[in-house]
Amino acid sequence: MKTNDPIDVASHCARAALGMMERHKVPPTPENFSIWYAFVGGRNPELTAAIDAVLSGTRKFTQKINDELYERFAVFSQDKAELREVGLRVEEAVGRVLEFLSNASQGTTGYGTALEAFSGRLSGGPAPDYLTEAVGAIMAETKAMADINQHLVRSLELSSTEIARLRNELDDLKREASTDALTQLANRKMFDHALKLGIHQAGLDGTPVCLLMIDIDHFKQFNDTYGHPLGDQILKLVARTLTELVQIKDTAARYGGEEFAVILPGVNLEAAMAVAETIRGQVADKRVTNRRTGQVLGQVTLSAGAAIYVPGESVGAFIHRADEALYLAKHDGRNRVRSETDLVTAAKKPEKA
Repeated sequence: MKTNDPIDVASHCARAALGMMERHKVPPTPENFSIWYAFVGGRNPELTAAIDAVLSGTRKFTQKINDELYERFAVFSQDKAELREVGLRVEEAVGRVLEFLSNASQGTTGYGTALEAFSGRLSGGPAPDYLTEAVGAIMAETKAMADINQHLVRSLELSSTEIARLRNELDDLKREASTDALTQLANRKMFDHALKLGIHQAGLDGTPVCLLMIDIDHFKQFNDTYGHPLGDQILKLVARTLTELVQIKDTAARYGGEEFAVILPGVNLEAAMAVAETIRGQVADKRVTNRRTGQVLGQVTLSAGAAIYVPGESVGAFIHRADEALYLAKHDGRNRVRSETDLVTAAKKPEKA
């Protein structure tokens, strides 16, 4: 978290932050200090609310809470430094446009004043010397106004081009910061951010949020047998299927390697299972072919696990439960969907001798 505080303000905030950290037994690590410095400076209302909620309750600042505060309010925002820089450049370009418009306005005012003087002189009589002087003055003002307008047009054209270029650059940076390059799905960092937002919203309005963890069956075997280019082709196939089937409010992400995740806000567990089953079925109906030779290489199948968020649990516990359901689907034979309720049923089954 970068700041531009004067040294006296920074020193005061630093001492206050360290004092509060000591009182609440928060280890003075650089990560923790950055959060408490921002809290003391009142820079982020959401951060202030989050820390005040802990201070006003019975909870203590455990390592888990400290880590969650840092991940929520520092890590993701640091990746946006380039975006902020581009934003400043856009502001500068807009500022230049406003300056050009101001200059044009001043030129128009001068032109209007000259016209008024011209009118007044004409009303004073038809004397040639007055008329010649007035005409000369207005011609000079007309030329000056034309020059200003030509400069304005050129400047506006250049600024318009610059703003368009910066806007495209900003869009590209946003996309790169949140997108997996191969599959064009949300990347892991964007997934973490979206999941926290979904959980936060669920806490505000009580709506459910479900999570699907999805893994490609026997992916290593495909890679080892046919090579990484085919493996990439399979990853893209699964990604396209996810993109086609999830709604705009949902988040489909590449979680890592051959594992994917889908965040489903406002969806109960039964509906989440239906979404997972549709995804599994759509992929299973496809056949992988070698684009170069046309040879059919086989079927791609998915295993999936589904879980619903339990109010108050950690993000890690939520993900772990969905992962456990995924592992159960693998254990039960792959190419199937299991949920956290199946984990309970599986736990009750007696072990086979």
